[in-house]
Amino acid sequence: MPSHILHEDSPYLQQHAGNPVDWYPWSEEAFAKAKKENKPIFLSIGYSSCHWCHVMERESFEDEKIAKILNERFISIKVDKEERPDIDRHFQSVYQLMHRRAGGWPTSIFLTETLKPFYAATYIPPEPRYGMMGFDQLLRLISEKYTNEKELLTQKAEEILGSLDPKQNSIQATELDLSLIERVQKQAKQLFDGTNGGFGSAPKFPQVTTLDLLLDTYLLTKERSTLEMVLHTLTSMTQGGLYDHVDGGFCRYSTDDKWLVPHFEKMTYDNALLSGLFLRAFALTGEKRYQDIAFETIDFMLDKMSENHLFYSASDADTDGEEGKYFVFEYKDVLELFAKTGIPASEQSKLAHAMGITPEGNFEGKSIVRLQENLSAETPYYREAINALRKEREVRQYPFIDKKVQLSWNAMMIKSLFQAGRQEAKYHRQALDSLDALTAALFTSDELYHTTLISKTPKIKAFLEDYAFYCDALIEAYKSTLDERYLIRSIQLANSAIEKYYEAGRWKFSRGEFETDADIYDSSYPSSIATMLCVLLDISALADPIYKKFVFKTLELHSYDLMRQPISTPRLSKAVMRLLSDDILIKSTPQKLQTRLGEIDSLPYPFIHFKADKSERYTLCDSSSCFGDLPEWDEVASLLASR
Repeated sequence: MPSHILHEDSPYLQQHAGNPVDWYPWSEEAFAKAKKENKPIFLSIGYSSCHWCHVMERESFEDEKIAKILNERFISIKVDKEERPDIDRHFQSVYQLMHRRAGGWPTSIFLTETLKPFYAATYIPPEPRYGMMGFDQLLRLISEKYTNEKELLTQKAEEILGSLDPKQNSIQATELDLSLIERVQKQAKQLFDGTNGGFGSAPKFPQVTTLDLLLDTYLLTKERSTLEMVLHTLTSMTQGGLYDHVDGGFCRYSTDDKWLVPHFEKMTYDNALLSGLFLRAFALTGEKRYQDIAFETIDFMLDKMSENHLFYSASDADTDGEEGKYFVFEYKDVLELFAKTGIPASEQSKLAHAMGITPEGNFEGKSIVRLQENLSAETPYYREAINALRKEREVRQYPFIDKKVQLSWNAMMIKSLFQAGRQEAKYHRQALDSLDALTAALFTSDELYHTTLISKTPKIKAFLEDYAFYCDALIEAYKSTLDERYLIRSIQLANSAIEKYYEAGRWKFSRGEFETDADIYDSSYPSSIATMLCVLLDISALADPIYKKFVFKTLELHSYDLMRQPISTPRLSKAVMRLLSDDILIKSTPQKLQTRLGEIDSLPYPFIHFKADKSERYTLCDSSSCFGDLPEWDEVASLLASR
């Protein structure tokens, strides 16, 4: 059977092109066929590195019996959530409305032929399991109900869609003040895992924006316990599992409290954000291990996850259908590798155990590398051991890589490259090359696009997150180079974002086919609203204070939630702190400081302005390095600290 998704660009859709299911892309062709044949639509949303998406494919979408039911009774549509986040956001809202809880992937939605959702699920087993009906039984039941009770299903679907767009409630405006800082610290301590670091229990995500916010509050309060929460978390995360000591780079999350067993997929956004956070930790503490982790992470992205200066989206958790196969080791094999490397026999077993590699293993009989606390790069034979494991991996099949180039995620990575470039010059050159390549690929004919494949023409226009993170990267480029062309382009695109997505303090994530609201809550990466507000604060400081009004109006709209539970919106809380400290001006700043923009990171306030004269405003930015060697530094620091 010829596949209707065979020529789609999405690597995720390409993974399914060989299924016996007659998949369609999200398209008018599929909708027209559903109407013509009076069939319900089965919509499956996922992404290429999603483990449970692979499981459902193996169990159901490659099953001839299930495929036959889908092909005869449904029109089946496959969507890549990373390619079409607007579609995904819309149907995640549908799922949450139906089940009163967040969904996940794969997302399985059943629609009328007029695209009205009447049933939603995530992973569905092929046979009855986990208290769930088997997929083939479910398909038969839905098909029968659609034939016999279509009017009732349509009515329910219309009620669901009506509930997705409730009338706007009146604003409960609350005064924004710096008591938010104390509240952030208190709430973080309540959630903090004092034993293992991080917040809450498994599954545990890095929560970069929360850790970054805590660094801001530490700079303001100098409360050591706040800094210790961050540093303990960073150390725990990098001992094992979540951080890959062999190749470098971070996995998406840990399935246990101890950061031991990760979900092995690696995402560009995680590695971009975490490398930036570790650079900041190094700048604050001077502890080189944090810089080492940041550089190793960036080097992993450049080595495994880039082409022509652009960065791929993700690498898979599975190899040959087995989760973690590429990443884990067997004890006896490791001892043989160590012997071949020349590590003395007396050290082999001891070193293996110190790296978490044991006969019994720590993951399904095999071992994930997890370092004991006293083990470091300076430990005798440690470097030789890591090199041996790396050579062993070189002969293995590397997990599937999704080679989509996403504007927002690339922009995050480029920002971290600029920050690293202030500590190591080679990364600065790479940042410039990557920014040029990204602009050429996804900013064409004065139109910004969301995603593409390298050397392909982009088709999907940008969403709010693309504008926000791209502008953020452009401003970082300006801070690093003082080339005003970057600032000008950022202002132009910020203006476009305001025109497209802003209305009276509210922001849309997407317009057009699916008009979806942007969220104030950070997910796996910062909220697009919060990122855009930080961009507008940058532009207000660097070019025109008029942009503050958009920031204030947005924060006012969300002020009740912000002041009540600021830890739930860390990047937006950062914007509040910046706005409240935005009027701190030091009028007699030496010229030396004016020319060192973007080089200070340990100021008591995350963002401070320096006014040189009546016509120009300069900003010292919260970048990734600090300095204290100028004669004027003590004077500046004392002025700020005394506020």
